[in-house]
Amino acid sequence: MSLKKSIVLISIILLIDQISKVYIKTHFQLQQSLEVFSWFQIYFIENDGMAWGTKISDFIPFISDSAAKVALTLFRVVAICGIGYWLYDVTKKCRPKVLILAIALIFAGALGNIIDSVFYGVLFSESAIDVASFLPEEGGYAGLLHGKVVDMLYFPLWKGYLPEWIPGFGGKYFTFFEPVFNVADVAISTGFIMLIVFNKKAFPKKELS
Repeated sequence: MSLKKSIVLISIILLIDQISKVYIKTHFQLQQSLEVFSWFQIYFIENDGMAWGTKISDFIPFISDSAAKVALTLFRVVAICGIGYWLYDVTKKCRPKVLILAIALIFAGALGNIIDSVFYGVLFSESAIDVASFLPEEGGYAGLLHGKVVDMLYFPLWKGYLPEWIPGFGGKYFTFFEPVFNVADVAISTGFIMLIVFNKKAFPKKELS
């Protein structure tokens, strides 16, 4: 898989990801939902931290949420640069197609969420009170590097009370699958799953001469 094809794939994923996020941001109020099927909803939330809404300040209590947000965003920018170089290197060296495809998916997803974190605070108004507007005259809801990641894909495949015999969780109400995510998250997860499942193909051992 060539670098050119990788860039085309990345561009398509980014386009789908950003179009879906901008649409949701400008047509849904925060926590507004639309049931498509009983097991699938469009449910608008915003993620201010890492995976599952975790924040750096949850682990380092003496750091402010604002400073933690900037640190996380800058870390993501550095990480995406590293992933980008990795993609360039493996395509240049004609590594296995599955490896190049996986890295391209991870790069596209990471870049999609970085765009939210870096720019969305400036580009959009707040969504909690009303539907957000693009490039509001009064300014965005946050500064540069302080944007929130837009999530909207929700698959509550099963809801109910767990059996009493399950240790620690018995009798509690449970939803599977509870996390809300976006197209970029799907790309990242798919890329990592490919690296795990097709590990031997992605990283073939060199034959000893």
